[in-house]
Amino acid sequence: MNMKDLRLRSGKRAEEIAVELGIAVSTVRNWDQLKTMPRMTPVNMQRLMDVYQCNLGELIEAEKAREATA
Repeated sequence: MNMKDLRLRSGKRAEEIAVELGIAVSTVRNWDQLKTMPRMTPVNMQRLMDVYQCNLGELIEAEKAREATA
């Protein structure tokens, strides 16, 4: 599972995620394309998990998927 899988599971488009998190759409697309991973404060990370409807374990799994492609 990667960030794009998490986003698709939440049923949201990249633009919706960007608006909800107050970030650039290009940032969300970079996450989807495994170019980068979210780097946030703990408070913002909790918000990200709420928006993506996922837990910390799933975010860790997404990071591992990105590392495996690097």
